[in-house]
Amino acid sequence: MVIPFDSGSPVPPYEQVRSGFATRINDRSLPVGAKLPTVRQLAADLGIAPNTVARAYRELEEAGLIETRGRAGSFVAASGDQSRRRAQQAAAEYAALTRKLGLADAEALSIVRAALDEGKG
Repeated sequence: MVIPFDSGSPVPPYEQVRSGFATRINDRSLPVGAKLPTVRQLAADLGIAPNTVARAYRELEEAGLIETRGRAGSFVAASGDQSRRRAQQAAAEYAALTRKLGLADAEALSIVRAALDEGKG
């Protein structure tokens, strides 16, 4: 399983792993029920510490994108299909709030862009 990873990137390794899986889950190239590599195997493949991969997996699990089934491993969760819908719902709620507050569309979009840029760390 190929997850983009650049050891020279300023993006922390756990975030590269997390976002790589999140992207593949959200674009459905990793379907619901797909088994992920073990923490140790992926760490060895990427040449990073197992704790780094474990952190990425924890964050993916907290986001509802994967589920861990004990010794059976980690799998793409059925709720992973809900990610785009949840984002669309949050966007609709944000749009309604900005209208209620009287913000112009351009200002509302600049706030979102700033938040997205801030998240890139």
